[in-house]
Amino acid sequence: MASKRLLCCLVLLSLAFSVSTISSRGIRLELTHVDARAALTGADRIRRAAERSHRRVNVLLGAPAPSPATPPLHSDGGGGGATSAATASVHSSTATYLVDLAIGTPPLALTAVLDTGSDLIWTQCDAPCRRCFPQPSPLYAPARSATYANLSCGSALCDHALPGSTRCSASKLSCAYYYSYGDGTSTDGVLATETFTFGSGATTVVYGVAFGCGTDNLGGTDNSSGLVGLGRGPLSLPAQLGVTRFSYCFTPFHDTTKSSPLFLGSSATLSPAARSTPFIPSPAAVPRRSSYYYLSLEGITVGDTLLPIDPAVFRLTASGRGGLIIDSGTTFTALEERAFVVFARAIAAQVALPLAAPAGSHMGLSLCFAAPEGKGPDAVRVPRVVFHFDGADMELPRETVVVEDRAAGVACIGMVSARGMSVLGSMQQQNMHILYDIEGGVLSFEPANCGGL
Repeated sequence: MASKRLLCCLVLLSLAFSVSTISSRGIRLELTHVDARAALTGADRIRRAAERSHRRVNVLLGAPAPSPATPPLHSDGGGGGATSAATASVHSSTATYLVDLAIGTPPLALTAVLDTGSDLIWTQCDAPCRRCFPQPSPLYAPARSATYANLSCGSALCDHALPGSTRCSASKLSCAYYYSYGDGTSTDGVLATETFTFGSGATTVVYGVAFGCGTDNLGGTDNSSGLVGLGRGPLSLPAQLGVTRFSYCFTPFHDTTKSSPLFLGSSATLSPAARSTPFIPSPAAVPRRSSYYYLSLEGITVGDTLLPIDPAVFRLTASGRGGLIIDSGTTFTALEERAFVVFARAIAAQVALPLAAPAGSHMGLSLCFAAPEGKGPDAVRVPRVVFHFDGADMELPRETVVVEDRAAGVACIGMVSARGMSVLGSMQQQNMHILYDIEGGVLSFEPANCGGL
């Protein structure tokens, strides 16, 4: 008994040391775009990004699926045994950026989707796995790790971190969860704690990170093993690391040679010239959306004209309708339909070139132009675009507004229409260092050469 208490104390001391170290010196991780390793044409990358953007907005709008009356089969997570996985049907994923990390003792390397729109950290587990979708690395097996531990039903994270998505096992020794993302992907298993290793070279080891050990999973996560949430809730990676800020800098959309840096803790810094806008409170009526980072968008300028968009279009209502969030998982910015129509008309009027709907439709975007005969898509001159946030203007360079199919001589506006909410996507965030000051309640940003940070 004394040895167990000593071990527990040592683990708690190690956790405190790791968290304090992260807060003081920070962590740098490298993000890989989900299509970086795929042999795709430029048009194919654009089409896939457009499809993901539409699906992602539907996911963000959707309410979480309730726990099934008869829950999917799962294990309490501590057992071993060979994988008895039946390959599930794989739906198209909304993944955009992937991060490499390791789990367990000894550490098992895995790749996970990075998501600023959710909190839960989870991976597929062989405990054994009832249903698992294909992944590039071996399944994590709790029985092979010396630092795995179930979270009990009485733990605070079980009671409050996933409202409506957890349930207790008959033995009360484990906290079961069921979580659905609305794109055909779901995970069912138990909440547990484990040792996570972050970074390459000078790695950082963190003990006692709460995560979902998924033993009944559907859908897919684009050749990764699970998901890492960076949302605003207690289960997110920033909350569990005890950091009050994080930042990222996305390299250009078509650059498949450079990774995008993610900074956690004190390493997340911008210059004094950075602009800042406050986060606004999430809607209390929709608990799932409490993870989202909402911003106050007050208007859009195209060229020198402030567009005649009713400000109410971007306003977040008490019922959770409307509003704008900033998101890592949506590629092309989605504007609420009424705003998109006004925006598209203004762009078309100032570009003053023939629309290329038949040629551009294969890329999944609705506003495309034909380049002048004998000239490439670069000849399509796009007017200045500025998003006016509360207290800060974000001017979008041409390369963050336009995507091109050079072979077809077509240039498309890299934004889509949505119903119910607006989303600032990663395409419009590229080559911009974005900092989430969680403690201060503000988002800051400044132009940057992301590949050189």
